[in-house]
Amino acid sequence: MNEPAVDTPDVLDRYECRACGYVYEPLKGDDRRDIPSGTPFEELPINWRCPVCSAKKSAFANVGPVGQASGFKENLGYGLGVNRLTPGQKNILIFGALILGFLFFMSLYGLQ
Repeated sequence: MNEPAVDTPDVLDRYECRACGYVYEPLKGDDRRDIPSGTPFEELPINWRCPVCSAKKSAFANVGPVGQASGFKENLGYGLGVNRLTPGQKNILIFGALILGFLFFMSLYGLQ
């Protein structure tokens, strides 16, 4: 038996202002301009502006959905798998290695 496909909500892309770095997140909307949550960037009014620096919609760049690996999709296969990590996973890897290196350095004081 074939079961009907379950409808999953589309993941909405975030857009970042290239002028100030503000990120419009569709799941949060824009309280300052009375934009309800769940409004995709494409459906924002034509006269909508960045709430931080008042830049036009054309100053925004698509940065993809939350938790997506950064970078171009065609480059994700390179870099020993590190390119597939999300920004949070990369932070854990980087800072974890720094802490581990610091602990090894401090352990040298225990040598006689």
